[in-house]
Amino acid sequence: MTNAPSLLIQELAFAYPDGNQALFGVNLRVERGERVALLGPNGAGKTTLVMHMNGIHPAEHGSVSVAGEVIDTQDKELLRRIRGKVGVVFQDPDDQLFMPTVGEDIAFGPYNMGLRGAELDAAVDEALALVHMSEYKDRPPHHLSFGQRRRVAVATVLAMKPEILVLDEPSSNLDPASRRELADILRSLDITMVMVTHDLPYAYELCARSVILKGGVIVADGSTHAILTDSALLEANRLELPVGFSIQ
Repeated sequence: MTNAPSLLIQELAFAYPDGNQALFGVNLRVERGERVALLGPNGAGKTTLVMHMNGIHPAEHGSVSVAGEVIDTQDKELLRRIRGKVGVVFQDPDDQLFMPTVGEDIAFGPYNMGLRGAELDAAVDEALALVHMSEYKDRPPHHLSFGQRRRVAVATVLAMKPEILVLDEPSSNLDPASRRELADILRSLDITMVMVTHDLPYAYELCARSVILKGGVIVADGSTHAILTDSALLEANRLELPVGFSIQ
């Protein structure tokens, strides 16, 4: 479906086996090319929601669609396709980097999707170029700085040419220079983006739209500017702008 949104979540509810209800009828539509920050206090259900976007959790109630395809976790071929379309970059890059070299890490996903030879090499080189890490292709990942490893983790996902890039706390533990470099890279990408973050200035810088999740329910959905200038809304959802950071 060419005009289908990148992501469509309808009436999604989910409870863990211990009975903890994490999501209560979430509705979210993200258009192609849109950049959305997913905000909210710890325990709001953000991680659970992300785990539904690529079928790690099955939809117990409601549905999740990616580029017009409804996720069915029983359909293994569909699930493989969906996981190629929804690239999740974890908070800790060491959860994603496990091969001897940077190039092999980036090749891992495309190789498992069937790419070989010159086509595989091109996918790796293109992804490295997008994150400005081409000269590190033959380096062991553990020899890189934390910021460099996070950029490589982004490249491992971009090499799959996903429909949606999902970032879990992308600015966490980065020094100011690495934070800015990553922001420049993310801003340059032509891709739908969902960014889970507590870093409100980063959300303001990179995402025109923000959604606040609290207690498994979306309590606000609008422009990032409008949400971050609503002090009562931020306070009610345990969100705080850094001291000295002001939005005009």
